[in-house]
Amino acid sequence: MNRAENNNECCPRLEPERWDKKIHQWDQKCFIKGSVFTFFYMPINFGSVITKLTKKAEEAGASMPDNLCLSDHTSMWNMDIYLATSKEITGENVIKLSGRYLSKVYEGNFNKSGEWHKDFEEYVRNEGLKLNKTYMWYTTCPKCAKKYGNNYVVIFGEIL
Repeated sequence: MNRAENNNECCPRLEPERWDKKIHQWDQKCFIKGSVFTFFYMPINFGSVITKLTKKAEEAGASMPDNLCLSDHTSMWNMDIYLATSKEITGENVIKLSGRYLSKVYEGNFNKSGEWHKDFEEYVRNEGLKLNKTYMWYTTCPKCAKKYGNNYVVIFGEIL
């Protein structure tokens, strides 16, 4: 969905029930990868990177299913982001993910990310599952979170 289809809002409203405590089976799910500079884990240029990736997808005629964009905090100084696309995009760093992924929705300020990760790990254990890798989906920008009155973040965990 592009901005025009979304009534000129930059972030669509999340339907948390679609993502909370759900298992997703991905088979070569296509993403394009970008890299965000972070300062002690705080993203500095997230907006410009996601805008660039979105533009690349739109120019290639690809849709962005659910506007899903996974974040992988690789260090205090970098975060890789993966924008889901409906097809491979020539010239972009294409990543394909396969496997079972469990998602859980959280709401609140980003500074609670550490608490959410601990809760997610405990939830996975209590479900009798083993966790391999986690990703965060920051579903709205701060402006839209304020407008909607909710700041939803979804954690995805690859489960074994």
